[in-house]
Amino acid sequence: MSETRDIRLKRLKIRSWRRGMREMDMLLGPFSDGPLGDLPDAELDIYEQLLSENDQEIYRWISGQAETPAQYQKLIHAVLDGAPSA
Repeated sequence: MSETRDIRLKRLKIRSWRRGMREMDMLLGPFSDGPLGDLPDAELDIYEQLLSENDQEIYRWISGQAETPAQYQKLIHAVLDGAPSA
């Protein structure tokens, strides 16, 4: 049985808000509430791969402490563009 896009987005949203590292919840959660729904299916595939990565690594990429792998660069920029300003 194939998952509908709506179900997939709900699943990704839950995974984005329930990361286990509060900083990642605060970055990926709001992104999943808004811009995530506008991504084409191919980019949702990449986002799902990103969610399989270790939170500490994702945080290092977002914070600029480590170079973001090429396949995630566009998504990391999209997450940062949607992040609230301090």
